[in-house]
Amino acid sequence: MWTGSGKSFWSDASRNIMKKEEQLILAQAEDKIEQSRTRGYITWTPFLDSHQQSVLRKALAREDTGVSLEFYGGYDDAERVILACAPPYLQLEEAEPLTVLRVSRVKSGGKPLTHRDYLGSLIGLGIRREMTGDILVREDGADIIVLRDIAEFILNNYNKAGKTELSVEQKSIGELIVPPVRSVTVHTTVASLRLDNILSSGFGISRTKAGAAVRAGLVSVNHTEAEKPDMNVGEGDLVTMRKSGRIRVTQVGGRSRKDRVYVTLEKYGR
Repeated sequence: MWTGSGKSFWSDASRNIMKKEEQLILAQAEDKIEQSRTRGYITWTPFLDSHQQSVLRKALAREDTGVSLEFYGGYDDAERVILACAPPYLQLEEAEPLTVLRVSRVKSGGKPLTHRDYLGSLIGLGIRREMTGDILVREDGADIIVLRDIAEFILNNYNKAGKTELSVEQKSIGELIVPPVRSVTVHTTVASLRLDNILSSGFGISRTKAGAAVRAGLVSVNHTEAEKPDMNVGEGDLVTMRKSGRIRVTQVGGRSRKDRVYVTLEKYGR
């Protein structure tokens, strides 16, 4: 059990093989958990990308920290999330660390702005990526999830993306507009339920490329980074490949005459 009294999630030997970035995010999370446990208030980390989430999920899976923990990004399918830490007698809603900045074009017409346009212009203001969550783009603008601490600065300084003039207003996280998710159902067969087989069938790539993506740290299963291409996945599992999308294994059936497994995959995109 991790008690916060000097004992770390990881042994010294384990830490020695971790990258410096991983050690930093783990230490940061430990600090937030300790503050919540000993001082009795809600704390949270900056926004985490998929790899950082995976590092923490693996560490926390085997620990009793003494506080309630939640990976939270403002809506159910958020890709970027914070780790919120709360004493058992408090609810996350009592602190609500996130808010929404609704961005609209001042003038209609012209080329629609992309995720890259919004993100690039925010970084141009000197805002670190860890301060912003998902950017949900619509034809007429975007909802940008940010830490509440940075909201006022953005409101006062964010008025342009490239040459496009913008207006910004703050909304509560409950007013977030989530664009509809597009999905494609794929009925297929695979030789087995190995991860590389599912990636190959779902994304239309070779098993070699699928395996390379796993080894490069680009693939996660149920929000935890996959380590081996030959790991088995099952019905209900969510498989994410960075920059490619997400696949849910919605059904596993019987076997074909050629001894292949029938599967139904739901591929998601926006």
